[in-house]
Amino acid sequence: MQFRHECKHEISYSDMIAIRQRMRAVAAADPHAVDGKYRIRSLYFDTPEDKALIEKQSGISRRQKFRIRYYNGDTSFIHLEKKSKAGGLGTKVQAVLTYAQAQAIVDGNTDWMMESDDPLIRELYTHMKSERLQPKTIVDYTREPFVFGPGHVRVTLDYNIRSGLGCLDFLNPDCITVPAADNICILEVKWDNYLPDIIRDAVHLPHARTEAFSKYEACRLPVI
Repeated sequence: MQFRHECKHEISYSDMIAIRQRMRAVAAADPHAVDGKYRIRSLYFDTPEDKALIEKQSGISRRQKFRIRYYNGDTSFIHLEKKSKAGGLGTKVQAVLTYAQAQAIVDGNTDWMMESDDPLIRELYTHMKSERLQPKTIVDYTREPFVFGPGHVRVTLDYNIRSGLGCLDFLNPDCITVPAADNICILEVKWDNYLPDIIRDAVHLPHARTEAFSKYEACRLPVI
């Protein structure tokens, strides 16, 4: 499990347009994106006491969170993900879920998970039983991803962040969501051992600060 460097910046819409143009000149669009974009829907998990949220707000360096995710409305390919953070480094492990399995987790039907061949599914089950981890909120957003081979760089522009508030009907495309995060945009840069100068220059904004921004936190704030 390799940790990667991760930097996030809150940027304006005009900044996003500028970064988009620069990245198109020096990097490639993610080949899996549709017209250069993903529409991402995630369902985040937390404890009844909001452990993941409080750890984020308290600046805990080492933390983890679980989510289920699919792209562009395609529920035939669903991932369970565990995202782990250690300072400015991050890593992610994944497991594939069927539609029925994802719906069962949302519905609280979890006994099958302890018999799964996938260790991540069993790990989520353990947390659901020991910490009462449960689905907490839907997070929707649009992502424009760019990739650059040297350094294994990935640059993403995220915007149109929306919260499901109390709705957990994750697989329902008609589930109502509302704007969150004051319509800000997020620039995120990830790389392995080094960040090439050409990418460093392309994403540089003199007024932008590195932020520990969390879409999950932004989408929880309206209901806390």
